[in-house]
Amino acid sequence: MKSSLAAIAVSAMPQQTSATILKGGRVLSMDPKIGDFERADVLIEGSTISMVQPDIRSSAKVIDASNMIVMPGFVDTHRHAWQAQLRNIIPNGTLGDYMRDVLGARGAYRPEDVYIGDLVTALGAINAGVTTMLDWSHIGNSPEHTDAAIRGLRESGIRGVYGYGAGAAGPQSRYPQDIRRLRKQHFSSPNQLLTLAIATGLSASDWALAREVGAPISVHVNGGNELLPMASLLRSDVTLIHANNLTEAEWQLVAKTGAHISVSAPIEMEMGHGVPAIQQSIDHGIRPSLSVDVETELGGDFFTQMRSVFTVARMLRFTRERQGERNLPPLLTAREVVEFATIEGAKDNWLDLKTGSLTPGKDADIIMLRTDQINVMPVNNAYGAIVLSMDTSNVDTVFVGGKMMKSGGQLVGVDMGRITRTLNQSRDYLISKSNLRTAPSR
Repeated sequence: MKSSLAAIAVSAMPQQTSATILKGGRVLSMDPKIGDFERADVLIEGSTISMVQPDIRSSAKVIDASNMIVMPGFVDTHRHAWQAQLRNIIPNGTLGDYMRDVLGARGAYRPEDVYIGDLVTALGAINAGVTTMLDWSHIGNSPEHTDAAIRGLRESGIRGVYGYGAGAAGPQSRYPQDIRRLRKQHFSSPNQLLTLAIATGLSASDWALAREVGAPISVHVNGGNELLPMASLLRSDVTLIHANNLTEAEWQLVAKTGAHISVSAPIEMEMGHGVPAIQQSIDHGIRPSLSVDVETELGGDFFTQMRSVFTVARMLRFTRERQGERNLPPLLTAREVVEFATIEGAKDNWLDLKTGSLTPGKDADIIMLRTDQINVMPVNNAYGAIVLSMDTSNVDTVFVGGKMMKSGGQLVGVDMGRITRTLNQSRDYLISKSNLRTAPSR
């Protein structure tokens, strides 16, 4: 790792006072026992939420949350964070183009490229209100590459699940056995922002190794009965990504075993994976989570994710109605989509005891969304505003584990000049060493 890349993200990590109260906001707790409030306070003590109710009396530092929606941060269950340098590089590409061009460039990545890619992706997620992200890190070219990815996530300050994946084949690869070292070196404590998973395929040996070290399993699946040979191994510690073309037998298997489903609706439609499996999941009693997947073609914000899921699910349901089908499922609601983006994501990242709702005792992963901006005012329905009108510009404040990561619409403590220079240098190097090309004029 080049020393010039050390600690470029956060010049001074924000310090959290002993207690902070978010005062007078419109609170969406995503916890049915807590409920929602037109006006209430949220008390943060240290790294955790200690109270959610109106008119909390406390000597804590006060942050004015009026004209804000206060809610849990968004939870992304699958993103390839190493690709930040390659944002929008194949805007018209298909899944085949991605496999050839982007994955074909993995061999050109140095550890320092992985580091800055993960760092920028994670900071971009925080900026957009995503407080938890599973990094599906299939750039494990060497132990140095995996360590660099973990370093980038850690320096960003995000709550992350590091999904240890394979990379470009070569003599330096230690996948998957190196997961034992990762568990001991980087993930020995359960009380840390970063946790460990394995990012793999339908491999019984990989799954057994993951379970040996206590790591959950994240796996891409397509369908066509490919899951059926894994029937005896499928459990609730598995999250299945995409699942666009599962057969009915596979859906019944997923529902029976308690496995999870992560939907990446915009990229699935744009790149050609298939129809997003939103209604199929719901029909089988599975509440899906949402994930960005890649930023090589689409943006990394969750407002795009939520809006896409809401509109495509309803469009497909209306199509069935126009075709004369009876006994149709209810239309998807904006509130359900926000649940997918928060508490369901926490469940699918195996972190719902820590995050995903504003529940006293959980870690304070909280976002504050401005409701007095021209794109959304006046807010007549909070869930509708989030799903249908807001964008990243409404993300005013972000806390991760009680630490303020964004305030007044700006990331806290981030040296954007150095970030920009390092990212561009990495991008230029990768372009020079691969078949990737930029085309700014087209």
